[in-house]
Formats: sequence, structure tokens, C-alpha cells
Amino acid sequence: MNAQIDALSPAAPQEIAETIAFALRYSGRKRVNDASEMMAAIVAKRLVEHLARSGFVVMKRPPISGAAAIGSAGGSSHDTHSKP
Repeated sequence: MNAQIDALSPAAPQEIAETIAFALRYSGRKRVNDASEMMAAIVAKRLVEHLARSGFVVMKRPPISGAAAIGSAGGSSHDTHSKP
């Protein structure tokens, strides 16, 4: 368990925003038609800024070697965990 925790690294704000925007536009791999690209990007950016101001740090696992992330925006895995 400690090896997994040691392997975590802070996720970049841009990557967090891309992941949130992806989640706002898709449900799994299915496109959600009620969320526009522009609104998703704006909401994601504001959420990331608010999380940073509130002291949250979002950590990310290292990439899985030899496998591409399926359905990801910008190559991120969309598997983030936040801790206060």
C-alpha cells in the first residue's frame, strides 16, 4: 500500500481541468448532449481554481506502461483522488 502511495504525484491543473471537462461532456464513453464544450471547459477551470484555493491537492497514479488510456482527454487516466 505504501508503494502505491509513494508512486502518486500531484496532477497538473490543466490535466485536472481536462478530466473534469471530459466528465461533464461524457457519461462513460457515451456523449452527453446537454453539456456544451465551452461550458464544460469554463466549469472545469473554475473548479480547479477553487480546489487549489481551498487547499486540495489532487494526486495521480503513474501511467500504466504499455497501455493507452481509453476514452481519455489529453492522455490522462481520469482516475483522480482528492484529499483535503
